[in-house]
Amino acid sequence: MPRRSRFALSLLLVLLSGFRGSAEEHPPAGFVDPFVWRLRDDAFGGLSGIEVLDGGRRLVALGDKAMIIAGQVDRDRAGRIVGVTAGPIRPLTVAKGGKPLAGRRADSEGLAMDDAGQAFVSFENRPRVARLTVDSGTVSELQPNPAFARLPRNGALEALAVGEGPTLYAVPEDPPTKDIPVYRWADGDWIAPLSLPRRGSFSPVAADILAGRLYLLERDFRGLGGFASRLRRFDIADGGLTGEVTLFVTPFGTYDNLEGLSVWRDVAGTGWATMISDDNFFLLQQTQIVEFRLPD
Repeated sequence: MPRRSRFALSLLLVLLSGFRGSAEEHPPAGFVDPFVWRLRDDAFGGLSGIEVLDGGRRLVALGDKAMIIAGQVDRDRAGRIVGVTAGPIRPLTVAKGGKPLAGRRADSEGLAMDDAGQAFVSFENRPRVARLTVDSGTVSELQPNPAFARLPRNGALEALAVGEGPTLYAVPEDPPTKDIPVYRWADGDWIAPLSLPRRGSFSPVAADILAGRLYLLERDFRGLGGFASRLRRFDIADGGLTGEVTLFVTPFGTYDNLEGLSVWRDVAGTGWATMISDDNFFLLQQTQIVEFRLPD
């Protein structure tokens, strides 16, 4: 998360003021009650990526300190999450040599999985993208993109999505450009990037693809007002990303720090957006799993 050290004190004040919990009492339209995920493991937390699989029955989550965890999701008859059984937590390790990622190379942020089970992860502080073997946690870096070197180290590749091909779409959180670049990787190489318009003060934090559409989760932060989230959708066309639609904007303080996104369909064909919050390993924050029914 950019500027983490600069707003840590403000974040603490927000949490002490009790902004959490309003969503649990009155979820905005389209949302269901959030689930607070707890696990007694010191390595659990800082979750920045999520993939929901098997019609909502499984999940894989990525932590921003180079860890991954997978498990089963229990739901009630209405489809609401009532429990998650997951583990063990696995560190991300280098494919050649098996050493765990450490230091600035361990800032894992974006998680993407395609229908064939191929997984990829993006990193922010030392911006790059790698293939990921979920079962073992091993990563193998893709060919680097020279453009990544021009991104701010604390605002680089926060969001990652995978489409047909596979084609990867990597989105920086705080690029030094007017529009938001969308870097694309296909057939073993980086190809011409696309771009998205900036809207207000929101910044990209996660992305996913469903039925030929790119979904972009964005975040804003307002001191004592807490976090706000926005979900935009774009059609993926040969000429670019078109048909922009804003699906929701949450009021500040409704949810915690939502950073991960998965869009998927349940067995009845209903579309869902599942989001997960990064608790920053902060005692007063929560790991929330928040779900939103997508419109047609």
